[in-house]
Amino acid sequence: MANSTVMEKVVTAEYLRSVYKGKRVFLTGHTGFKGAWMLQVLNWLGARVKGYSLAPEKRNDLYNQIEGDNLCYTSVTSDLCDKQKLQAELVRFEPDFVFHFAAQSLVRRGYDKPSYTFQVNALGTAHVLDALHSLPLPAVGVMITTDKVYDNPERGIPFREDDKLGGYDPYSASKAAAEIVIDSYRRSYFNPEDYSNHEKTIASARAGNVIGGGDYSDDRLVPDIVRAISFGETVGLRNPKSIRPWQHVLEPLGAYLLLGARMSEDPARYNSAYNFGPNLEDMLTVEELAQKFIESYGAGDYKGFSEAGAPHEAKLLLLDSSKAMEHLGWKSQMDADTAIKWTAEWYADKQHNAYDKCMKQIEEYF
Repeated sequence: MANSTVMEKVVTAEYLRSVYKGKRVFLTGHTGFKGAWMLQVLNWLGARVKGYSLAPEKRNDLYNQIEGDNLCYTSVTSDLCDKQKLQAELVRFEPDFVFHFAAQSLVRRGYDKPSYTFQVNALGTAHVLDALHSLPLPAVGVMITTDKVYDNPERGIPFREDDKLGGYDPYSASKAAAEIVIDSYRRSYFNPEDYSNHEKTIASARAGNVIGGGDYSDDRLVPDIVRAISFGETVGLRNPKSIRPWQHVLEPLGAYLLLGARMSEDPARYNSAYNFGPNLEDMLTVEELAQKFIESYGAGDYKGFSEAGAPHEAKLLLLDSSKAMEHLGWKSQMDADTAIKWTAEWYADKQHNAYDKCMKQIEEYF
């Protein structure tokens, strides 16, 4: 399990519990990797969570391992594309907070299913915002997008929130489209200058490549390494020199919760886009992350390879999170070595169940 780590706490359990305890939280995508971690954190904070998501894809998905149904006030298995169902479930619940995680979240799957990716990520976000618009009560909405929403010429300059949106591949473009949808609804229906009439505040959150225990997704680095180790194989690294803003899953989750809390306190101030990335000195290549993970895990091997005809993936991506620091007092608490160590120890620990492993790290982080 995670050893005691000295971290400067910028998001504390005491503060978050004072905001979320007893509150109704509508959480889309609660069966996914990040969503399942978020569900456990919200449950620990004392929130009443209604989840809305597709069923878990795999038997060993984290949601199943932590018995996520037992952590929900209600769990609804349905699709974002079912607009009427989504609206009815959200409005009936009368949430204080909406955290929108649900998405088609894999770059390579986006190449395989481009129109579906746009439908879920852009139109699905519009459906969530439509439902929020129809809610006749005050509410805070935090829409989760990605660091890949920017038009990325890979010049090594960290992106700021007002930089040009874009997207080479369908996944990235669909998330940039979602950002445009969010901004349109913010201007048209949830304008901060008219808050007293609509009583809604929405923001978008752009985080980096997350790692953490319990991720078994396809075509993601850490799950690929863990699967290779379990089969006694050497993991192949498609883009070993690519640089990504890696961060432990608890880093963006704490940021989203802090953002939601600040929005509830001052609804007309924080309704905009925010980057939540690791410290710039903690940027690692794919190969460096693989080396450090294997060292912490105590087993495994890797090799780089060239994949003929492989779809384009960005080689360099950096985030500037200074706005989050200035507005919210947020900064990354965990350096890259600690994030990798916590992740490797989660997978290497065969004595404790998934819920207990997550809970120990949650309690240490907050």
